[in-house]
Amino acid sequence: MRILLSNDDGVFAPGLAVLEEIARSITDDVWIVAPHEEQSGQARAVTLNSPVRVREETERRFAVTGTPADAVLLGVLDILKGHPPDLVLSGVNRGQNIAEDTSQSGTVAAAIEGMHLGIPSIAFSQARNFRRGEPIPWDCGRVWGPRVLKALLKGGWPKNCVINVNFPDRLPAEVTGVEVTSQGFRDEAIST
Repeated sequence: MRILLSNDDGVFAPGLAVLEEIARSITDDVWIVAPHEEQSGQARAVTLNSPVRVREETERRFAVTGTPADAVLLGVLDILKGHPPDLVLSGVNRGQNIAEDTSQSGTVAAAIEGMHLGIPSIAFSQARNFRRGEPIPWDCGRVWGPRVLKALLKGGWPKNCVINVNFPDRLPAEVTGVEVTSQGFRDEAIST
């Protein structure tokens, strides 16, 4: 299985290293095409009025001077042209992507771009700041990510659907299970 990884936190972000570990739990055919710099909140923006440059950082790791959507487009249609990925994974984002925030998320946008190209796609995010003063618990995604990925691949999902996985702000041993839900909204109503 060939997997394309991307994100919105940048090609050298710690969450992308976690995502690479998750992907390598099922294959060694892993390619990374991600923004050179942080592109959080870029949603599905694509670069139209300036050149997008691609630089090979190491073997199978490319930095793009564009958005997460640019990175997935270039990865699928140019870098992996002729042998596209079987799966697009995005993340692991530094911070949760829940409720209405998903519509602005570059992490989710990279997965949406993969889905629009006909490739099953999953966005992964690591919640943070619920345990005040504690570091981001990257080990939560590192431990639970492979389990969740393998279960999703075994069960499958509709072609017109993107899976959005959020790891809780907990240590791996504190996680008691996985809950499947649909996209929600914030608890408080927005009044005009």
